[in-house]
Amino acid sequence: MPVFLLSKELYFPDPELSEPNGLLAVGGDLRVERLILAYKNGIFPWYGVGEPILWWCPDPRLVLFPEELHVSRRLRRTIKQNKFRVSWDEAFVDVITLCKNTRTETWITDEMRNAYIELYKAGYAHSIEAWEEHNLVGGLYGVKIGKVFFGESMFALKKDASKVAFVQGVDHLTKMGIRLIDCQVETEHLKSFGARLIPRQIFLTLLKKLT
Repeated sequence: MPVFLLSKELYFPDPELSEPNGLLAVGGDLRVERLILAYKNGIFPWYGVGEPILWWCPDPRLVLFPEELHVSRRLRRTIKQNKFRVSWDEAFVDVITLCKNTRTETWITDEMRNAYIELYKAGYAHSIEAWEEHNLVGGLYGVKIGKVFFGESMFALKKDASKVAFVQGVDHLTKMGIRLIDCQVETEHLKSFGARLIPRQIFLTLLKKLT
């Protein structure tokens, strides 16, 4: 399959035309309208410093159905100890900045960071924070459209902080009516929480119903 070159036109090709590795298109921009269109079509940007914007829609897709969330006994004990206070949208800029800065290699370029801050201001991007007293020690951020939450990145400065934020975040999202959490690509970490791979075609069908 060819990799499509995007222009300033607000358009994406059919996600089913992605390369075997999930790469669909290159170029375009990260303005709010394009990002929303991308997520609604199961597409997300992922690229490194010095690279053009790359757009992906992998097959299969890692997702978490909230009712299938698995929490280990050890983590349940940690949550019951109330070591961390978990909040929603209290420190989005700090969360995305720490997601960017706490990794030696990151796909969160300055351009990406700024784009998602604009997406947050527009009401689509959200953060979940874990606090130890007044210190931000863990968290994650993603994009909420309709009944789907598209997870993007997480960080932890203290053991289990991001895990507690994730588990309590899933509970909060469920109460908000979220029925599907997109985890994008396969990781053992997220699979340990109950995330599983589903065919891209099924994922895209779910998006049409839920967004």
